[in-house]
Amino acid sequence: MTLPPSSPAQCFGTNLVAMVTPMETDGSVSKPGVTGLVDHLVATGCDGIVVAGTAGEAPTLTDPELTELITLVRDRAADRARIVVGIGTNDTVTSIERAQRAEEAGADGLLLVCPYYSRPTQDGIIAHCSDVADATSLPVMLYDIPGRTGTPMEAATLVQLSQHPRIRAVKDAKGDLFEAMSVMAGTDLAYYCGIDELNLPYLASGATGLVSVVGNVTADRNADLIRAVAGGDLSTARAIHTALSPLTEAIMQTSQGAIMAKAALHELRVIRHPTVRRPLVPGPEADREKVAAALVQAGVTRPVASATESNPRRAASPAAADSPGPLAVAAGM
Repeated sequence: MTLPPSSPAQCFGTNLVAMVTPMETDGSVSKPGVTGLVDHLVATGCDGIVVAGTAGEAPTLTDPELTELITLVRDRAADRARIVVGIGTNDTVTSIERAQRAEEAGADGLLLVCPYYSRPTQDGIIAHCSDVADATSLPVMLYDIPGRTGTPMEAATLVQLSQHPRIRAVKDAKGDLFEAMSVMAGTDLAYYCGIDELNLPYLASGATGLVSVVGNVTADRNADLIRAVAGGDLSTARAIHTALSPLTEAIMQTSQGAIMAKAALHELRVIRHPTVRRPLVPGPEADREKVAAALVQAGVTRPVASATESNPRRAASPAAADSPGPLAVAAGM
């Protein structure tokens, strides 16, 4: 039996970004968009990239698209960031097949969501997660997000799953800090905050790191936040968190995280198009304006390093590079 690296940080990183999936206006996956975004994420301090998570619109990706996406991200990131792939579905066999496909494509770890829609019992969750973890040699991060799946992973379930040698971490989007602290105290599971609004309290409560949607545009600030908490400088950590709060609200509490993260990346000219796939649709103009204003308020600017690849037209003109970007969002597929 092959075991993953000893440290969860070695398995997954600490400053992870739930990467959106850049798309062309026709809804196809944008290869230059993917490679440009990977460059941007690594340049801004991300050490782990989650591919095909919720923000990546995973349910709309076909198997060939998933394989191609993993390969693109792996090849572009090289050894600069860990590649963690969302492979969970509500079907155990399909989840196993996706896990094996991710391993073959070069993933470093797996993100396994609690089965959705079927709403299995806790015993069913344990069986499902154990079967998937048995299917590859990769470390597994469980994804507990009852607001989307309809079923929480109870504390006793997490404790039991922690006994599996390849189940190493939890991405917690449940928001129960007391339960999280209890599970951390009673197991070796590493916790990663999956709720951008609660990044600071999770880190202060002992979380190993973040899996951030807002990190698509603020991975550098998230890195500063992680360092401040790790160094015991809670005053600085609070200042970082407070400064990012309006942007976090604009991205996470308006239309939808994936939609508004793409709008923000488009505003910064990291991606050419903010296209989303049905059933997602573009957010209203007011939400896009709110994101644009929040980016300015937070002092988040267009990264020069990604300008040429992500938007040659804009990079070619110094005048255009200094002007604010439009927020016209494509209508989807």
